[in-house]
Amino acid sequence: MYAIAVNGSPRKGGNTEFALQEVLTQLDQAGWKTEMVKVGGTAIRGCIACNKCFETQDNSCIQKKDKFNEIYLKMVEADAIIIGSPTYFAAVASDLKSLTDRAGYVAYANGHTFAGKIGSAVVAVRRGGAIHVYDSINHMFQMSQMIIPGSTYWNFCFGLEKGEAKDDAEGVANMHHLGKAIDWLGRAIKPKLSEYPKATDDFES
Repeated sequence: MYAIAVNGSPRKGGNTEFALQEVLTQLDQAGWKTEMVKVGGTAIRGCIACNKCFETQDNSCIQKKDKFNEIYLKMVEADAIIIGSPTYFAAVASDLKSLTDRAGYVAYANGHTFAGKIGSAVVAVRRGGAIHVYDSINHMFQMSQMIIPGSTYWNFCFGLEKGEAKDDAEGVANMHHLGKAIDWLGRAIKPKLSEYPKATDDFES
């Protein structure tokens, strides 16, 4: 099985990256193929509401000059998508928001490509605002008909400077449990994934 972690922080080696890696380590140990991709600082532009993805229906965005399509195809391949963001003014980092807006829309345009996949949000925060970041990421998962596993708490790691999240013992423990929960859920649903209920646009039936 394959899990991708999407790092929305522009800071190399920061607390978001650390938290995501703690989750991936558990999946590595369970035999998953894992990968982390960096979105923060890559200047992925936002959705321009052109609706071309509904016309082409080729699981890609018509904007080709950034890394979106490369990352999106990895998300399509993945059994689990773990998205991490730092907390910037109580909100998701801008490059990551651009990615989730476009990924959610392209997936929707192509028959709910992410349906039945596992989605987990991870947030690095100095003090406050993490709930909004966490919710924002989970909204994309929920609108995409993905499955969100629980853990021991909200998936936060606290810290400002690089490496401070390592001292958040509760946050680290949560990341370890989250990785194990994703592994358990992935193995449980994999044999039945083809039976995931299909959505309909016939709202009157």
